[in-house]
Amino acid sequence: MANGELKITIKAARVNCGLTQREAAEAIGCSRESLQAYECGKTIPNWAIVKRIEEVYGIPIDNLIFAGNLT
Repeated sequence: MANGELKITIKAARVNCGLTQREAAEAIGCSRESLQAYECGKTIPNWAIVKRIEEVYGIPIDNLIFAGNLT
C-alpha cells in the first residue's frame, strides 16, 4: 500500500460515498445484482468494471478489496 493508505472493501467504499447498491451500479454501468455479487465476493468484475468502480468511488484500485467476507 502506497503512502500508508488502508485497504477498504468495495462495499465499505460504496457506503462511504453515500450510494445505495442501485445508485452505485447505475454509475458504474452494471446491474445491482452484479454489484451485490462483487461485494459478496461471489464473482470478480472485469477490468472495465474495476476501473469504473475506482473512478466512481474515488479510491485507487490498489486500496480496494474485492471480497465481502474476509474472516
